[in-house]
Amino acid sequence: MYSSLIGGITLDQSLMVLPIDDHMVHRGHGVFDTTMIMNGCLYDLDSHLERFLKSASKAKISSPYPVKTMRKIIIQLAAASKCKKGSIRFWLSAGLGDFQLSPSGCSEPTFYAVVVEQNISQLREGVKVITSTVPIKPSEFATMKNVNYLPNVFSKMEAEEEGAYSSIWVDDQGYVAEGPNANVAFISKNKELVFPLSDKILSGCTSKRLQLLAPKLVEKGLLRSVCSRHITLKEAKNSSEMMYVSSLLPILPIIEWDKEHIGDGMVGELTMALSDLMWEDITSGPETRRISIPYDLEE
Repeated sequence: MYSSLIGGITLDQSLMVLPIDDHMVHRGHGVFDTTMIMNGCLYDLDSHLERFLKSASKAKISSPYPVKTMRKIIIQLAAASKCKKGSIRFWLSAGLGDFQLSPSGCSEPTFYAVVVEQNISQLREGVKVITSTVPIKPSEFATMKNVNYLPNVFSKMEAEEEGAYSSIWVDDQGYVAEGPNANVAFISKNKELVFPLSDKILSGCTSKRLQLLAPKLVEKGLLRSVCSRHITLKEAKNSSEMMYVSSLLPILPIIEWDKEHIGDGMVGELTMALSDLMWEDITSGPETRRISIPYDLEE
């Protein structure tokens, strides 16, 4: 665990304290991001840091450190944790100091990071989803990865109450947007891989990476094309295959939507082919995407 309040890394949970007057706690004025630890490497950290700082800028939160310093802290934290498989979650808050709305009384922004050990593995079982009735977030908030996740929480709870895994948001124009904590992608009946286009979608690091990897399946003749475009609810439900795409999944097959089968109701071969591409990239991809964690420096 790391806290800028104590200025260092601690392995003692009792020392990892978040003050109640931190504006991230009582005003939700904070942003966050997550990156995967897989086989002793941090996957796609730089992409997540870039999005993290864009979110902070939109939230009008300045960083207490240069990006190189935050990157170094995250790598050192991963090394100190000895975690070989899991994730690192990091937050930037407007800071602590009072209980007002404005952060003008805050001393300085605060940076926190936590390592979570998880048994992350390739997902092969399909899940059921519903269309969320929870209002979708406005564009300026949907495109910022901030800690105000109550709509996301309600959307997930709504799905669980109906016996589904999670949900899908559709925007006010009738176009598919995203899930409460994942992007979505579809494979049409003519083998077009479609990523929804909307101004109410968080830019997904894993989704972007998948769009770069997927043309390999086009070259093999398995996919016809890869594109980002508007997709209506009706067209999406008529897809042959469907999946969630997110940092820690990274691909989760979806086989049923609002109690209607997607395709034949089975996990699709192309979905798993895309999943294989992602897992190959995560476990043995280029060093520009995989940062080896220097555990030996923390001995």
